[in-house]
Amino acid sequence: MTKFIPNLQEISTKFSGSESEPEQTFSRETEIEQTTTYQEVTKDDSAISPETSSEPLEPNEMTSLEELGSWGAAAEAEIAAEEKGTQEWEKGSNNLLSKLERTTREIATKLHIPESVLNLSWLNRNNPVYRTKKFWIITGTAVTLSGGAVAIGVTWWTLERNLPSPNDVLTFVRDGTLTIKAEDGKILQQIGPATREKLPLEQMPPQLVQAFIASEDRRFYQHRGVDWQGVGRAIVSNISARNVVEGGSTITQQLARIVFLNQERSISRKVQEVMLAQKIEKEMKKEKILERYLNLVYLGEGAYGVADAAWVYFSKSINDLNLPEIATIVGVTPAPSTFSPLANPKLALERRNIVLSRMADAGHITKDQAKAAAAEPLALKPAAPKRLSTEAAYFTSYVQQELPKYVPQDAIEAGGLIVETSLNPQWQKVAEEVVDRVISENGKAQGFQQAALVAIDPRNGEVKAMVGGTDFDNTQFNRVTQAQRQPGSTFKGFLYTTAIAGGISPYRGYLDAPFEVDGYAPKNYNDDHRGWISMRDALTSSINTVAVKVLMNTGFQPVIDIAHKMGIKSELKPTYSLALGASEVNLLELTSAYGTFAAKGMHSPVYGIRRVINKQGKVVFEAKPQMEKALDEETSAIMSWMLEDVVNDGTGRPAQLFDREVAGKTGTSDQARDLWFVGYIPQLVTGVWLGNDDNSPTWGTSATAARTWNKFMVKAVQDIPIEKFPERPKLEGRKGIVALQPIKPKKILNIRDTDIANTKEDSNREQESKSKSRRQVSTDTTSSSSSTPTVFRSRRRQDTTVASNSSSSKTEDTPRPRRRRYTQSNDDSNSSQATYRPRRRRYTQSTAGSSGSSSTTTTSYRSRRRSYQSDNSSSETQQPVRRRRRNVEQSNSTAAYQPRRSRRTYNNSSGSRASRPRSRQTTQQAAPAPAPAPAPSPSFELNTHQIR
Repeated sequence: MTKFIPNLQEISTKFSGSESEPEQTFSRETEIEQTTTYQEVTKDDSAISPETSSEPLEPNEMTSLEELGSWGAAAEAEIAAEEKGTQEWEKGSNNLLSKLERTTREIATKLHIPESVLNLSWLNRNNPVYRTKKFWIITGTAVTLSGGAVAIGVTWWTLERNLPSPNDVLTFVRDGTLTIKAEDGKILQQIGPATREKLPLEQMPPQLVQAFIASEDRRFYQHRGVDWQGVGRAIVSNISARNVVEGGSTITQQLARIVFLNQERSISRKVQEVMLAQKIEKEMKKEKILERYLNLVYLGEGAYGVADAAWVYFSKSINDLNLPEIATIVGVTPAPSTFSPLANPKLALERRNIVLSRMADAGHITKDQAKAAAAEPLALKPAAPKRLSTEAAYFTSYVQQELPKYVPQDAIEAGGLIVETSLNPQWQKVAEEVVDRVISENGKAQGFQQAALVAIDPRNGEVKAMVGGTDFDNTQFNRVTQAQRQPGSTFKGFLYTTAIAGGISPYRGYLDAPFEVDGYAPKNYNDDHRGWISMRDALTSSINTVAVKVLMNTGFQPVIDIAHKMGIKSELKPTYSLALGASEVNLLELTSAYGTFAAKGMHSPVYGIRRVINKQGKVVFEAKPQMEKALDEETSAIMSWMLEDVVNDGTGRPAQLFDREVAGKTGTSDQARDLWFVGYIPQLVTGVWLGNDDNSPTWGTSATAARTWNKFMVKAVQDIPIEKFPERPKLEGRKGIVALQPIKPKKILNIRDTDIANTKEDSNREQESKSKSRRQVSTDTTSSSSSTPTVFRSRRRQDTTVASNSSSSKTEDTPRPRRRRYTQSNDDSNSSQATYRPRRRRYTQSTAGSSGSSSTTTTSYRSRRRSYQSDNSSSETQQPVRRRRRNVEQSNSTAAYQPRRSRRTYNNSSGSRASRPRSRQTTQQAAPAPAPAPAPSPSFELNTHQIR
């Protein structure tokens, strides 16, 4: 037993699974052999030691035999289980192979594969060849190689599929660039590394094209994107020279690198370059590839493209270049920073001669031509790249400020954007000329240093012209979009619009008279009042008192809401001064809001950017005008009718375009700090502002702004067809569509003119003393039987003659020159005396005494607003007489000087007051009594400035 026990232990170990897996996979035959060997060994042992076997077994030996018997039984059971599992596996495999074979035959039948092919021995799974090592080694190698080839093919196909479209070459722009174009495609500004001047291939000199081909890609017309011969030649040349003296990239590869890749030196980048070049060659013609390359290649010193290089190095057009200059430009291509003739003239000269030699080798020029060109020096004439200066600077600045609203910031930083705008280049040029002209002609005389103009298409909100000032180089402050100023009476357009929309008739009457409401006292521009006046006429003449009363009828909030709907975005404060334009706005929003009238009540937000295109040629933003209804058409039509009257008969007369209808409104802020005019025709609305950046007063008028508007529009409308405003709707029976909120003031005070004059008499006298003098001339006559007319000459006034006659009187109207006055006084002794009177000083001469005694004359200053009273000893009652800048002749023995009177009220002794008639007329008065009482001096009040 001791001989085979170790073997049993090994066998036990093998079947217990303690050894490696290959030991456990013995076949059934191996196990039977092991069992047979065991039995033979047992028999041999019995035969060799018979005496031992006859001896009785000890207890330990009995135990070992029992264990051996149990182990044998377990081994047999395990072997039986494994045999059963093997049979089941073989059965399953056969079934699977049978199914696979049937499926393969079905597929082969559908594919019409002959049966003879399917019966080939190498397709039989029972072929003994499949059981050899050699077969499986060969098969594994083949599968590996084919799998690798398939993987490479799939990878190549995936990369090629993911390559960008070659069409991007046609729309490519570099990173970090921004190009702003006008509506006709003209470039207004380019920022970053952009090609300033692009030319079609047909406009390039043939010698220039030949030079690039000879130097960069001599087999350009033979290869399909990659020149393998050129690659081999470059490798040999570089190895021979032990330096990089020649490149293997074709022009197509260089174009692919410019458009899609970078200058990284790596295998992956080179593979992409090759693939892109081949794809470009498949989809683009050779001529188009060459054209794009010559317009995009960087040639040093900020020059992108051959046209830019011609200007930068030689200050020439590309068609004016000679052969040495062409070769110099081409020689820069391999390394622009190194071979630039401005940086390294010596290296540039060497490169130029190499290019000439290659052109001669290619047969484009002769050897003699190459030699003669090589002998020429570098005749450089450097210049800055074109379009570094910006056209329409204020507008392009506005576009750059608006761009982040439509395009993400990261896209702007990446660059390569093309911004298409709405600017009309012809109108922009006219606008710039008009603004410069008004500053040069009127700025110094009227005290303003800046002007701004903007023109907008009211039908879609597009900005057509914008001039934000005259000194962009010194300051980029845009007075169209950034200057917040008081609009003055231009704001009345929104006030009266609210009244019309609320159902108030434009013919509703208001009393134009001084008044005060809650401590606020509005004043008219010239401190004049007209009595009862319609709302339409009040707008035409820009009456401030009426505007405040209209605001009291409409309420603050309805006016603010209407203004905001029409396009005003600035904050509007609910105060009484809102009616006169006290809340600040900018010119762009004010002009855009007036465009609502031209668009029949529709409003579109103002914009200047039509489209934004990225460097791949994709549209990342496109403006879609959204017209919103701000007013009903009837209200808009009525307001256009009223504002048209402002231009025809009111303060906006200088803006008239005699061949078409124009509507608009003037505006002047306090002390003429801002001069405005905003006007429109149905197709275009334009706003003009004049003033100073420091908000200092001017001594100009809004008429200057209206004339500036006229000078621009006269040229701008030449190609615009004439179109009329909508007909005014019927006014009878109109109902309001806006709910008005009338103001309930706490206190309203009506102020008489005389009260105002008395409170300001002292200040007016001080101002009068500083005013300019006017000439006064007196002429004598010695006739005692007839009176000599006293003639006052003043601007736009008539002469009035008053004669002494008991039965008849005679009047005569004679126009006189401007601001000249003549006075003749007759006394009892028929003497006359000439008196000089300074400008804007008012005198009252009072003469006392009988006809037979000398007269005593006193002179006193009076305020401008005055009352005239006369007390006579006669029984006749002196009637009130209104006189304004009239010439009066009196036949009495003592003639008193009568001062110039302008729209004043005269009171007789009874204290009654009569209004001055609007029409101009002459007045004839009966002769006074022989000894009249001294007449009181009339009062006078000087004009103070108010908003108009």
